[in-house]
Amino acid sequence: MRKLATLLLASTLGLSALGAVAYANPMVGGAPMYAKKNIIENAVNSKDHTTLVAAVKAAGLVDTLQGAGPFTVFAPTNEAFAALPAGTVDTLLKPENKDKLTKVLTCHVVAAKALAADVAKMAKADGGAHQVKTVGGCELTLKAEKGKLTVTDENGNVAHVTIADVRQSNGVIHVIDKVLLPKM
Repeated sequence: MRKLATLLLASTLGLSALGAVAYANPMVGGAPMYAKKNIIENAVNSKDHTTLVAAVKAAGLVDTLQGAGPFTVFAPTNEAFAALPAGTVDTLLKPENKDKLTKVLTCHVVAAKALAADVAKMAKADGGAHQVKTVGGCELTLKAEKGKLTVTDENGNVAHVTIADVRQSNGVIHVIDKVLLPKM
């Protein structure tokens, strides 16, 4: 009986450990992301998102993205910002351009929690592409093909999701390789 109890306990612990691994958040920018922390609390630790964090601070969106949500954030990397035309980021970060910066950033945020599987289901149900309105009023097109997610902005720029389903206490982050831009 003792052997059976020990075997059952070991099996249960083994399954629990596997479950914890299956739901572990990915590392982003060399930092662990914690599902119990909010979007800002996690983003500030990612070395790949220092430009995004600086922009969020300059736009005054920190309190919003620390709020209850839920939010889905398509988070461009530093490389994505660096790929914009020379001087774009510096110009957007100037105080006189706060409204433009806010528009750009809020075009990366959807007021719902949408995991990759949710996006894939919505896209499939809509014939392969799902339109979604952002907090900033932009319309994005979400696609899921062969296990890969893409996000297309109003200008036709396509961003690839490089890290999906980074769970947050107030939503989810999907890391993307391009900055999404509103029509201006």
